[in-house]
Amino acid sequence: MAGATGAAGAAIKVVIADDEPLIRAGIRMILTSDRAVDVVAEAANGREAVELARSHDADVVLLDIQMPVMDGLTALGELRRAAPATRVIVLTTFGERENVLRTLEHGGAGFLLKDTAPAELIRAVRAAAAGDAYLSPGATRHVVDQLASGRAAARAQQARARVAALSERERDVLALLGEGLSNADAGRRLHMSEATVKTYVSRILAKLDCENRVQAALLARDAGL
Repeated sequence: MAGATGAAGAAIKVVIADDEPLIRAGIRMILTSDRAVDVVAEAANGREAVELARSHDADVVLLDIQMPVMDGLTALGELRRAAPATRVIVLTTFGERENVLRTLEHGGAGFLLKDTAPAELIRAVRAAAAGDAYLSPGATRHVVDQLASGRAAARAQQARARVAALSERERDVLALLGEGLSNADAGRRLHMSEATVKTYVSRILAKLDCENRVQAALLARDAGL
């Protein structure tokens, strides 16, 4: 592939895809201010972007999401199949979390909003051409949130697996521990004596390998009790 990682002196070949001519002109003006970048073609829809990227052997394609004929995320998937060496950056006004995650899932090399500073746009193109990924700060937050969500899901799955070892009555008691109830309050809720609840709590802590009722309560929360 030509570009930042290609032969010495070779410019990064870029295709701009946006259905608004004025937007394309603005992006072209920004990119061509960098002598290392060569805007080789402009596309008004996703289908044209795929065709032009292939015919020009583009290093980087800048894709809008909302376009006629074929939207940008669909075009991204087509480009990954038709021109796998071409790096794709989604450049859009829509920064919703779903768009960011779909861009990354489909193999996009970057995600930028159209209010991105010109210097950041150039850095993103250079990074993509060099084989790196580039995300705007807002997109990075979405990714971090998703990772945190993934860890929470894994925690919940592990907690449910541990709680599965308990009897139904033990799960009832554990659920009340998760609500922060004392042994006495849990006993009144379950129509048990306080001593009986205390026995259940001791048994639960042993089965779940929890050191105290606080750990058990947190496990109950993770398990969704």
